[in-house]
Amino acid sequence: MKVKVTKEESKKTAIQLLKYGVIGASNTIITAVAFYVLNTLLSVAYVPANAVGYVLGVLNSFVWNRNWVFKTKQNLKREALLFVIGFLVCYGLQMGVSGLMLEVFDMKNYTLDWIPNAGQNIVMLASMVVYTIANYIYNRTVTFKVKESK
Repeated sequence: MKVKVTKEESKKTAIQLLKYGVIGASNTIITAVAFYVLNTLLSVAYVPANAVGYVLGVLNSFVWNRNWVFKTKQNLKREALLFVIGFLVCYGLQMGVSGLMLEVFDMKNYTLDWIPNAGQNIVMLASMVVYTIANYIYNRTVTFKVKESK
């Protein structure tokens, strides 16, 4: 079965991806700054520092994705619940990738003169890419999917 995508749909998707990227960049900055401050400056362990950063990024993400990227006005509680479920699934995936990189590839012991926990920061950023791709697909197809009227 072939699915025909119109030029208008393609343009809408491209704009949506661009907006998602802008919000993703702001989430990345929020998450990375929180992680860096907690982990590197305040010596908070990797997992709690990463979790706090993600929670702050997720709050930012839900508000902007709902109102600006996907522009949905459906049931707020339902969307919030689906968004949290998507976050948890994608965060679990992100932590799995992090664990693999930290333990199997021994990135936890990688340092630079100017960044003592460089390996952990590199792992956090690399695993964020996996999270971002998975989370976009989930939110577009589940959380903010517009229900077709019958």
